[in-house]
Amino acid sequence: MLTLAIFSVLVGLVLLGVPIFAAMGLTAVGVFALAGEIAILPLMAQRMYVATTGFTLLAIPFFILAGNLMNYGGITQRVFDFARALVGHIRGGLGHVNVVASMIFSGMSGAAVADAAGLGVVEMKAMTENGYDREFSAAITAASSTIGPVIPPSIPFVVYGSMAGVSIVKLFMAGFVPGVLMGLALMIAVYFIAKKRGYPVDPWPSLRHLWKTFMGSALALLMPVIIIGGILGGLFTPTEAAVVASLYAFVVGGVIYREFGIKDIPEIIWESVKQSVRVLFIIATADFFSWVMIHQSIPEKVILGLTTITSEPWIILLIIIFILLVLGCFMEGIAVLVITIPVFMPLIERFGIDPVQFGVVMILCSMIGLLTPPVGMSLYAVATISGVSIGRLSTEVWPYLLGIFIVTLMISFIPELSLWLPNLLMPK
Repeated sequence: MLTLAIFSVLVGLVLLGVPIFAAMGLTAVGVFALAGEIAILPLMAQRMYVATTGFTLLAIPFFILAGNLMNYGGITQRVFDFARALVGHIRGGLGHVNVVASMIFSGMSGAAVADAAGLGVVEMKAMTENGYDREFSAAITAASSTIGPVIPPSIPFVVYGSMAGVSIVKLFMAGFVPGVLMGLALMIAVYFIAKKRGYPVDPWPSLRHLWKTFMGSALALLMPVIIIGGILGGLFTPTEAAVVASLYAFVVGGVIYREFGIKDIPEIIWESVKQSVRVLFIIATADFFSWVMIHQSIPEKVILGLTTITSEPWIILLIIIFILLVLGCFMEGIAVLVITIPVFMPLIERFGIDPVQFGVVMILCSMIGLLTPPVGMSLYAVATISGVSIGRLSTEVWPYLLGIFIVTLMISFIPELSLWLPNLLMPK
């Protein structure tokens, strides 16, 4: 009963328009106030401080900085041009280009909103100029941006790994196959929609043009190789990889491509600071909220409640997925992760579910949340830059949501899809 009351108050505050970090903080304070344990509240500042001072979480602001440097540095346009030469001739044309460009860009930024707000501007401009409906362009842009946090590097994987005590390198490796499957699912949906609506396609590119666009984007395409190769080769940790990514994006965009100058640096850094503060403040308040739940023995109550329903791991996994999808409709993805990880980790350990596989499932569920109103961050980002209403965008995006949901179920019940690569590259 207490668990239901806490989450009802939290969701109610969010629906009333209270910022998610404030909603979590107010709910946590209210729990202690009603329990007559006001003396514990001074620990709030300590918990919030500790939550954001871990070395691993330093990767978040640096990956955000790398994404902004790439958006300013002309890297997004070059990635789009290469993707267009590669798949623009398939039925669905620029819809497929949109997906493939996001798959490439996801190996650099690790954030869905960075993809939607940066690469999305380039993608939607090209699509509307070539005769695609604005709604279709906006919907596939929002959907393809969710590949960003699945294919490494990934900010949500950093958060999950640091909280759950799971190898971030293994999580990065586990995201490759699911990310590719997401891309294929979106491209299948694009193909059938484009065929039904008669959208145009590009002519087959010449080998010369394909080579030219490849060479033009070669330095950008090298970035994921450096990041992942360096991590696997033991040259640097995932946190250090984020710093390397930022330095590389700065050199390529500012020195080699010369798309931005010294005068642009303060604006890029300030934008990165604002985005980092939003994420880290949510993590800070969510950590205190999670500590409140542990203090009230809520994880144990959830475990006891679910184990009385069933002893089958696959049913437990379905219930967890349902809970994550519902929470994702009302809360930002990082907040959902930080709140639910302390609750669900003891449960999956009891039922023998692999924590790496479970991490991928959680991130996939949070990606669906990015596309579902009323708090779909990617929907709002794309709606802002496209001028398409949230209502129209929500209607147009459902085929892609279905594709991502099918991939989520596949990863949930076929563990090898996510565990094959980390087990191959990092055997125990």
